[in-house]
Amino acid sequence: MRLFLAVIILTSVIGSFAPRPTRPNVVLIFMDDMGYGDLSCYGATQYKTPNIDRLAGEGIRFTNFLTAQAVCTASRAALLTGCYPNRLGLSGALSPRSAVGLHPNETTIADMLKSAGYATAIFGKWHLGDNPAFMPTQQGFDEYVGIPYSNDMWPIHYDGKPITDTSNVRKKLYPTLRLFDGTQPTRVIQTLDDQATLTATYTERAVAFIKKNRKNPFFLYVPHSMPHVPIAASARFRGKSEQGTYGDVMMELDWSVGEILKTLREAGVDKNTLVIVTSDNGPWLNFGNHAGSSGGFREGKGVSFEGGHRVPCIARWPGVIPTGQVCNKLASTLDWLPTIATACRATLPTQKIDGVDLTALLRGDETAKPRTHFYYYYRKNSLEAVRRDNWKLVLAHPGRTYEGLLPGKDGFPAKTAETHPFPMALYDLRRDPGERYDVQADNPAILAELQQLAEAARADLGDDITGRTGIHTRPVGMVSMAKP
Repeated sequence: MRLFLAVIILTSVIGSFAPRPTRPNVVLIFMDDMGYGDLSCYGATQYKTPNIDRLAGEGIRFTNFLTAQAVCTASRAALLTGCYPNRLGLSGALSPRSAVGLHPNETTIADMLKSAGYATAIFGKWHLGDNPAFMPTQQGFDEYVGIPYSNDMWPIHYDGKPITDTSNVRKKLYPTLRLFDGTQPTRVIQTLDDQATLTATYTERAVAFIKKNRKNPFFLYVPHSMPHVPIAASARFRGKSEQGTYGDVMMELDWSVGEILKTLREAGVDKNTLVIVTSDNGPWLNFGNHAGSSGGFREGKGVSFEGGHRVPCIARWPGVIPTGQVCNKLASTLDWLPTIATACRATLPTQKIDGVDLTALLRGDETAKPRTHFYYYYRKNSLEAVRRDNWKLVLAHPGRTYEGLLPGKDGFPAKTAETHPFPMALYDLRRDPGERYDVQADNPAILAELQQLAEAARADLGDDITGRTGIHTRPVGMVSMAKP
């Protein structure tokens, strides 16, 4: 007995001095306009995404995961800050030479992890302000190579030919598209063949960054420019899928993920790296065969129905996330910042955030329900829907619709109805994920509860539709902040 007690005491003493586990690296891969149905592990057909599928099999695949807003700039602001973008004064998709951007006082994931001793890098699309005051190296990133906004913001026709008509709006609005290194423009992107090099360029820089920092904790953010239009695949993948150019592009993006995973393994850090793959919003459906799939959900990009907000999300962290998980709990891009903070033992921002910690879900706790509600905002600051668990109340609002309109083809868009009137409707997403059957008449108590939730959102963040001003919003970054 004495020997047994001595062993227990000695083990406890040794354990108290044992080093804490090494903080994980974080790789965050953010696709652009990739819909819920665009990965083969989510039901895609006519092409395969084996690397991402394998990642899902080795970790967790979310089926009820929402982007914070169904549009480019807003969704990126939310991902990197853990805040609803309208809390920060950001909305829509910023144009080149925009007078606003992400306020430098906001804390990004890169800021947070850099303060914790991490090397940080972004290789891909930024889209949070192209003024030097708002570029990635001012927002916590040590390295940046990529384009400053969406790849369609260039003076080029949909057929890939330069616009020569000086009265054309796109010619007036969009300057020459360039690849940036830090704050300096470098290579010109002026043809579809140039576009076809972007995925490989981002991948090569990501691979080099991992190799360089294999002995240090690092945060790698890879926000791909595609499958946002204009889409183009390199010669290596051109014509390889049965779905045409879109399938080719998705295969190349999957290859990119595979190269990153292979490099993590070869560098000996894959078992201590949290890898996340998700998307900024749903597919831009009016581009037809150059757009992705919403996986059967209603509508797509720029719309507050599920097809605009519900996106794939996969995470792998060996030894922490059990393999082969499928999580049906509500989660959002808002939630990755606090989750990463917990994983990396980093300090959360001092300002209010909207994300919740998903660690319990990642670890496989089936009783955990960290997120119970969600606000669907769009346009500048319009509250278009609210959700509690599987109940969703769509509020009366004008909005985009793709329904009843034939899509475009081969890179050319079709028209959409941008101010379609949507009436108030209550949906039970468990039984009706396609949001087709309004059940408010049968559920007055649920309706009243969600209306109260909408009032809470308006008090907090405001609502342009009802003319409300929120009490907890913060100022957007202004170009006047730039150093002379």
